Amino acid sequence: MLNPNLDEIQLNKEEYERYSRHLILPEVGLDGQKRLKAASVLCIGTGGLGSPLLLYLAAAGIGRIGIVDFDIVDTSNLQRQVIHGTSWVGKPKIESAKNRILEINPLCQVDLYETRVSSENAIAIATPYDIVIDGTDNFPTRYLMNDVCVLLNKPNVYGSIFRFEGQATVFNYEGGPNYRDLYPEPPPPGMVPSCAEGGVLGVLPGVIGCIQATEAIKIILGQGETLSGRLLLYNALDMTFRQLKLRPNPVRPVIEKLIDYEQFCGIPQAKADEAKVQVAEMTVTELKQLIDSGAKDFLLLDVRNPNEYQIAQIPGSVLVPLPDIENGKGVDKVKELLNGHRLIAHCKMGGRSAKALGILKEAGIEGINVKGGITAWSQEVDPSVPQY
Repeated sequence: MLNPNLDEIQLNKEEYERYSRHLILPEVGLDGQKRLKAASVLCIGTGGLGSPLLLYLAAAGIGRIGIVDFDIVDTSNLQRQVIHGTSWVGKPKIESAKNRILEINPLCQVDLYETRVSSENAIAIATPYDIVIDGTDNFPTRYLMNDVCVLLNKPNVYGSIFRFEGQATVFNYEGGPNYRDLYPEPPPPGMVPSCAEGGVLGVLPGVIGCIQATEAIKIILGQGETLSGRLLLYNALDMTFRQLKLRPNPVRPVIEKLIDYEQFCGIPQAKADEAKVQVAEMTVTELKQLIDSGAKDFLLLDVRNPNEYQIAQIPGSVLVPLPDIENGKGVDKVKELLNGHRLIAHCKMGGRSAKALGILKEAGIEGINVKGGITAWSQEVDPSVPQY
């Protein structure tokens, strides 16, 4: 409730003690803390960004917090998703997040939505909340939640991260720009690698998530100047912050209803295009049998990045990274290495190697893709090979 009746909101003795450092700030004070208690915030995702922002919103005394997520905690999450702990691996993220939030502040009401947010349910989920915070990592959901916020006239606190860089802003606030002003059209599918493919510095989402929490608190308090109209860019390697001005685009499409955002982002077409490129597959068990047979008539091609190759390898594999194949240099190298042998390719999970084989096929080189990549090799053949 961004404009609550403060006379109807009371703090008890525990709350006076808990929020004492807020209460002595003139910009917060008793009225500000009452506003925080009356406010409701919906967080989409409990991953890298959702983890720190949920912790700080709970600690600040936000009265009602909604969490949307359908994933489970994985060991690889723990490097950056600090709301989760080792004991929660394999369990739902929203349950882990709720447990930690109530440990920090049992006075919060925590609503859980263990579902994939979609055009069918997003309006109903977002309606009860004052502010939506976008902690997602994919374009269809970002466009979806942007349009939901526009239709419901709610502020959308945005953040994104990749490798060592992050960005944050506030969309759809007091006549300011929305996500479609920053990205009128989505990038082609696969153009922007995921954190699983490109990596992310563990502390980076902590910085951006805290900025998102700060912006939400400022909106609730009505204090300071928000990032609306400004895109904040952070580079952890340089330790620099830059700002870009954002303005509403006067010719942007009017948002009147929710659409099929997977279709809008070209994902079905991309999958159809991938299906057109027929790539033969083999299982890791079949590959192990081939290696154990002593066969020498094949080249096992690893198309991952060099730093991934340092982490783990399948015995006998040769590294030619996908970027080299995409720019053409790697195609010539593969031709040289093949020397009349069969080609078998793998990557981490099978996606990049399938893409590489599609490119090589256009150059006249047929090959077989290892289904599940080195991850499946570790899970099904050799558990001593590290998973990452």
